[in-house]
Amino acid sequence: MSLQQVNDFYEVLMSDQAIYEQYYSKCCMRGLFGIWDWDKTKIVNFAASLGYVFTETELDEVWFGSEPSISESSLNLSEYQRLSGINY
Repeated sequence: MSLQQVNDFYEVLMSDQAIYEQYYSKCCMRGLFGIWDWDKTKIVNFAASLGYVFTETELDEVWFGSEPSISESSLNLSEYQRLSGINY
């Protein structure tokens, strides 16, 4: 159930630009050499503020697990970036 919550959360992120911008500004920091650092604790807390309940471990499983969990359309960030004008 919680893995589905992670997937549902990312579907909402990809479908709502305002929510994605909040997610980006609250959960990501630019590190050394232009590398983006995503804070899993902040992601879990941000998702919880929207009603999605999952743990950092479950987030890791979706991000790095052997089974594809996030839909292909959700991973098309370059298209989102082009449409939104956000430069990463």
